[in-house]
Amino acid sequence: MSSTASVPLFQKFKLPNGVEYEQPLGLFINGEFVTGKEGKAFEVINPSTGNVVGKVHEATAADVDIAVDAAETAFYDGPWSKMSSADRGHLLLKLADLFEENLTILASIEAFDNGKAIQLAKGDIGACIGCLRYYGGWADKIHGKVIETNSGSFNFTKQEPIGVCGQIIPWNFPLLMWAWKIGPAIACGNTVVLKTAEQTPLGGLFAAKLCKEAGFPPGVINILSGFGRTAGAAIASHMKIHKVAFTGSTLVGRQIMKAAAESNLKKVTLELGGKSPNIVFEDADIDRAVEWINFGIYYNAGQCCCAGSRVYVQESIYDKVIEAFRKRAQANVVGNPFDEATFQGAQVSEAQYNRIMSYVELGKKEGATVEVGGERHGNEGYFIKPTVFSNVTEDMRIMQEEIFGPVCAIAKFKDLDDAISKGNSTTYGLASAVHTGSLSTAMEVANRLRAGTVWVNSYNTLHWALPFGGYGESGIGRELGKEALRNYTQVKTVSINLS
Repeated sequence: MSSTASVPLFQKFKLPNGVEYEQPLGLFINGEFVTGKEGKAFEVINPSTGNVVGKVHEATAADVDIAVDAAETAFYDGPWSKMSSADRGHLLLKLADLFEENLTILASIEAFDNGKAIQLAKGDIGACIGCLRYYGGWADKIHGKVIETNSGSFNFTKQEPIGVCGQIIPWNFPLLMWAWKIGPAIACGNTVVLKTAEQTPLGGLFAAKLCKEAGFPPGVINILSGFGRTAGAAIASHMKIHKVAFTGSTLVGRQIMKAAAESNLKKVTLELGGKSPNIVFEDADIDRAVEWINFGIYYNAGQCCCAGSRVYVQESIYDKVIEAFRKRAQANVVGNPFDEATFQGAQVSEAQYNRIMSYVELGKKEGATVEVGGERHGNEGYFIKPTVFSNVTEDMRIMQEEIFGPVCAIAKFKDLDDAISKGNSTTYGLASAVHTGSLSTAMEVANRLRAGTVWVNSYNTLHWALPFGGYGESGIGRELGKEALRNYTQVKTVSINLS
């Protein structure tokens, strides 16, 4: 942390792939980029090299207050409060168009700021565009209903926006989570104060610039760069924020929920951690299943809340799957995020790299077998080789705790009941998958697994129209689809006496 005296509000950036653009560095409050009230800034680090690439202005609790006041004014008194639902939708559609026009810049920022492979970053931005368009289409289709009770009254309900919504997003999918949060909140007519992750602030700030270009009135969307312990805590406990949405760890999710309860009992949605089972039956197409296992754990360098980090393989094909998966994991291209051939980029930070490597060492000490990987890749940045542990037992911490990295634990199961028992042996319940040639097996497993999503013969095939969220310690509420709109509206009943 340092003073903002030498930190401009905008700076010309040239990224490793040659992309040049103007990067906002200030806080986006009330339609303008501004310096923080306390004059603080923090460094931005490129995880592919470990080098500092710049600084951004830091939001503190005082800046949250200013942003909330701007959002509250926009909600009650500004042009947003009088805007038709169709016009709100048009603004989201315009924002989606601007994302599409700037896809290369946005994807390049993600690869630079987060360390993810450019090919995956382009996919993220494509999903942002789809998500924003989806909710742009929903904006004028959020209705109440008429309810008949007796002939002497006329009764109806309204779906009304909540007001000022606080949103705190993670570092693993910075812009995708930005879109997941902004889309439904804005479609429902709310205003937003969103805090990006301190590890990855750049994309959210550039997206804020596009919000202004799209024509959103001042105060409707406010984007803050800051730390969880200060700006995030201020959002969670703010008395003028009536809804908070958080994506991140279960530990922090508990803190968010406590702060919401102890302040004004604001509505809460939480999309938290996971330790998702990926189950392979003996009648599965092994080559196809291995491709999905690989994608399920090493996508986004394993930094995915729904990663298929627990793989269960039926005993009769266990050795074949191990051998095939070992070869497939070794074939993943790890390295420079801006190389189009790269599949697995860097871990987001030194702290995350160290955390993952501590689990790798723990797995070795616990007696699991390292089939492949288990060490760093290269000598610069925060890269880890795809790692596969076999001979893993249920009591091992690498099987029970979320590692959030490119580390997969594989174990055997005997039959369907054993697979279900092991698949459900977790406090989490975000996602899961089953690979089988039998529809009846797939349906029984899908019905019995305690998870918010069950993929069949695939993995990580999320879509903005499909609800996403978890059971148990994986969270509360649902992102995406029509279900997400419930998070951002409240029902008002109107009953008119006709007598």
